[in-house]
Amino acid sequence: MPPPHQEWQIVVTSLISSRAVEPRGPTFSLAGAGSVLIGFTAACMVAGALVGLAVGSLGIGLAVGAVVGVPAGVAVTVVKYRNV
Repeated sequence: MPPPHQEWQIVVTSLISSRAVEPRGPTFSLAGAGSVLIGFTAACMVAGALVGLAVGSLGIGLAVGAVVGVPAGVAVTVVKYRNV
């Protein structure tokens, strides 16, 4: 039978050298995907509104920005989260 201090050393060593933890890959976040979609769509709407304001029709520019922004936002979200 090993001396008492050696038993404790075996227990402590067993606790410290447990199996290795695998690094986790990126996780899919619905909040993150929604933020990318809404943010990119809003950015396109603002850009469309600014162009519309420059040519004299803020409402049409905003509408065109929304029409362009929704599919563009979806595309950016798909590209960003494709391999997740």
